[in-house]
Amino acid sequence: MHEAQLRSLTPSVLGILIRRGADFAAAEDAVQDALVEAVRIWPVDQPRDPKGWLVTVAWRKFLDATRADAARRRREDLLDAERGSPSDHDAEQAPAVDDTLQLYFLCAHPSLTPSAAVALTLRAVGGLTTRQIARAYLVPEATMAQRISRAKRAVSDVRFDQPGDVATVLRVLYLVFNEGYSGDVDLAAESIRLTRQLAATIDHPEVAGLLALMLLHHARRATRSAPDGSLVPLAEQDRGRWDTELITEGVAILQAALVRDRLGEFQAQAAIAALHADAPTAEETDWAQIVEWYDELARLTDSPVVRLNRAVAVGEADGPRAGLEALAALNDSLPRHTAVAAYLHERDGDLATAARLYAEAAHKAPNLAERDYLTRQAARLNTHRSR
Repeated sequence: MHEAQLRSLTPSVLGILIRRGADFAAAEDAVQDALVEAVRIWPVDQPRDPKGWLVTVAWRKFLDATRADAARRRREDLLDAERGSPSDHDAEQAPAVDDTLQLYFLCAHPSLTPSAAVALTLRAVGGLTTRQIARAYLVPEATMAQRISRAKRAVSDVRFDQPGDVATVLRVLYLVFNEGYSGDVDLAAESIRLTRQLAATIDHPEVAGLLALMLLHHARRATRSAPDGSLVPLAEQDRGRWDTELITEGVAILQAALVRDRLGEFQAQAAIAALHADAPTAEETDWAQIVEWYDELARLTDSPVVRLNRAVAVGEADGPRAGLEALAALNDSLPRHTAVAAYLHERDGDLATAARLYAEAAHKAPNLAERDYLTRQAARLNTHRSR
């Protein structure tokens, strides 16, 4: 079984253990142990019922970890050694229930900070490793491991049916969706599925806004990188390959949400994505309206990253000098600030400054694809200047 398929079983197996009475922390540990066992055994002997096999092994792992009677533990360990891993005959029939969404709510419990809730969900439900989550947060792996461990203990006594914070759940879903494009883990489609399920359960315009945003971004997925894996920026993507069905669905969902006049950040982001999707070419993009939506988004979030993206839009709508003026008001330590400055200086005709800034931005790039792209931009301008 492929790793992604194995990961997709994790939430339902975890939910079954919790419903049986296991506390969250112990259940998550037991499921992870069962996954390790599956990675070891399944390549040579995959069970007919993978989910039932995982439930059986995880439950045994949980019981092993929680036995208080040492003598009983020794006796049962001998029995376990004799029977080994479960066969298809031993594996129990797993109930056909999807607890993934309920687990998202559990991980978004009010006792957790938003960052802890996101990290815990990515680990316990999304199936990401602690190292991957640490990279997303730009913290050492040991620090993230401690954060996740504390979060697990915090929700261990929470009833499984007690809901968490919807806003945090939405942030979790969107972060998992974006992680789906990292190349390490493909969780974008799963995030869309869960958001659809959430939208069918909760009548809220921001849930619809998030679903619309995901669909509009997902529609461009096939064009975001070249066959060699190199980054393709939005302006250079082949719009003829965008998924028009997803765009149509996303726009319809967004319009239905906006008419309710309860604007939130995901609806505003989706509106920006819809304007990009609506433009036949990059040159025909309605940048003036995009600036207006960024103004709304900045009002809602007060996010410096939003203001950074707004500076790019201002540069397109009102010219690069106006964009550089908007950029000057922001802290130059912001991620991708240098890359934006390079782009605007190039648009303004200052190729020497742009080339230097592209090279500097490449050293700060958060991933290899961006680093390669920025390095190529610097090389292109230097070659042009030397002619």
